[in-house]
Amino acid sequence: MKPSQIDPLLKAALREDVGSKDLTSSALIPKSAFVKADIAFKENGVLCGIGLAERVFRLVDEDLRFLPVAEDGESIEKDREIAYIEGRGPSILIAERTALNFLSRLSGIATLTRAFVEKVKGTSAKIMDTRKTTPTLRFLERYAVKTGGGVNHRLGLFDEILIKDNHLRILLNQPLTEIVARAKASAQKKTAVGVEVKNLKECAEALKSKADYILLDNLSVSEVKEAVALRAKAGAGIDLEVSGGIWLGNVREYAETGVERISVGSLTHSSPAVDISLNMV
Repeated sequence: MKPSQIDPLLKAALREDVGSKDLTSSALIPKSAFVKADIAFKENGVLCGIGLAERVFRLVDEDLRFLPVAEDGESIEKDREIAYIEGRGPSILIAERTALNFLSRLSGIATLTRAFVEKVKGTSAKIMDTRKTTPTLRFLERYAVKTGGGVNHRLGLFDEILIKDNHLRILLNQPLTEIVARAKASAQKKTAVGVEVKNLKECAEALKSKADYILLDNLSVSEVKEAVALRAKAGAGIDLEVSGGIWLGNVREYAETGVERISVGSLTHSSPAVDISLNMV
């Protein structure tokens, strides 16, 4: 990620936290105080965002020395240091919370994603994210999913067509084959077209279309197995995606049905932050 892409976001985050000044540090810590600190994981997790953290410290004080000793995507054990910092004490304290917030949030997403990816290892299924992201942070959260070994779904409404249930309600039960055909006709050649279905009847109809993939929304494992069988019977070369109600306890069952894609909203909307701390040494 280029500074031109992330600096406005990081500066806004710093303004939110620091405001006019750090009242505590300015009252107690001399500006010339030279200190050393480390950043460490307080629990096991997957690191993501070390470059962002370094950039936060640089934006606060260009003279700070930031030495990362781990890379994004590494599995980090509890109590392991991931970076060392040297420089003015007030500067380190000002940057601390903003840097740790990004690290904790993104590492949490990467950690949960890695857990899902490990669960489906050996199957044909890929773990994918969704658009259920924090507003303005989607590009960072998608990066965290990739860092954890997942695959990014469409970025937004502009780069892929996905015909969902609310589109179909507005279209008043027009045939799915016709709806997909119209979508295909209006899209550029390389634009993927997907269609969401709620039951096996809709799936059977969607398999007759020229969709690139069919999203099976909130279907049970047994229903997904039937959908895979329907695809085989129809001889359709359409990828199947499952979504809705997927968690670590059942993702393997869904993956073993033979679907190609599993989208998991909780990767970005419900991942617990990793506990990471900065300590003066």
